[in-house]
Amino acid sequence: MRVFYDWASKEWSSHTGATLGSNLLPLKSPDPETEHRSLSFSLSGKNQNAGPVIGILTSKGKDNTLAGNGPLFKALQEEVLQNKGISFVFTTEDIEKNSVNGYIYLPDQDKWIKACCPLPHLVYNRVPFRKHEQTDSYNEACNFFKKHNIPFFNPGFLDKYEVCQLFMDHPHLQKYIPDTILVTDESVLKNFIGKFRDIYLKPAQGAKGKGIYRLSHSGGKKLIISGLKDSFSYKCFESFWNEWKVTLTGKAYLAQKSIISAQLDGKRFDFRILAHFSRGEYQVTGIGIRQAQDQEITTHIPNGGIMIPYEKVRTKEHDEFINMAVSEAGKLLKKEIGFYREFSMDAGLSEKGKYFIYELNAKPMSFDEASIESKRVQELTRIFFNMAGF
Repeated sequence: MRVFYDWASKEWSSHTGATLGSNLLPLKSPDPETEHRSLSFSLSGKNQNAGPVIGILTSKGKDNTLAGNGPLFKALQEEVLQNKGISFVFTTEDIEKNSVNGYIYLPDQDKWIKACCPLPHLVYNRVPFRKHEQTDSYNEACNFFKKHNIPFFNPGFLDKYEVCQLFMDHPHLQKYIPDTILVTDESVLKNFIGKFRDIYLKPAQGAKGKGIYRLSHSGGKKLIISGLKDSFSYKCFESFWNEWKVTLTGKAYLAQKSIISAQLDGKRFDFRILAHFSRGEYQVTGIGIRQAQDQEITTHIPNGGIMIPYEKVRTKEHDEFINMAVSEAGKLLKKEIGFYREFSMDAGLSEKGKYFIYELNAKPMSFDEASIESKRVQELTRIFFNMAGF
């Protein structure tokens, strides 16, 4: 059905006498004098309710503008519109009693407009900052959606150590997790580095490779800690700890045994896997290969890694491991933490041919492979329509 929005009066209308959104906003007939200036959208209908209306929840940045993955938001709106739905982006501060002050992207004009939107049929959680998910306004918004029976897509960020603990207790996944501990004090870390000689230090609530260090013994008692840009050496563990204890205990850090990775053309590589809950089960949406270049700390592209086609390393064994890992990890998250219908997985292969799972991400960044990102948008849109009842 055709639905109109008059940006001047901030009113929605339709010739069909239908309702719009999860709160069944009544749609009056459009004013003939203003219809020509109104925006027009072709939406699906269910029991005379137009939709689906998809709300994409994000946050505002330091300059008070919308933060988050803008290209993904635009691509989703294009796909949702093509399937006869509509999406808008909003923050927790934009929620009113019976409406939301959102931002709608207009693909044909390549611009955003501010609009008074009805309550959505579904909320897709893309809040980009962990600290925002810990605010009162976020909790109030979650309670608001729950009160109004509005499905909430993906509960929130994942804690790396919490996920590691779940995996280490899982009968099928435990063998794929590198030895991992939470850095709680000096003696715990000293024993760990003493045992393995070469480890990674990762913030339990980090992302995009930020804050990751490699700590290794360099003969005798000498230690070297390497970051993405700098390296520092210390004559013994005690001198290292005195300088780094504030960093490593100020926020939760985990220590993880370093894996000697398989190499491609002399450089280590990892699997970056995108998964969605599709047709009643967790399925692989796409697989990318990330290869380290100038530094060996991380293979993330923003940190100097490069993209390699999966077909260059693909084997039957790789496919079997990845499909199993995605299925088991998704079911474990659903059982123990929450229903995550989308996640990405970072996994690796050792030089001896053993697979490892490094971490899961509940809010994957955009994939640089255009084909994977395109399929992702299609999968998300299909899930949106299904969860919204359209």
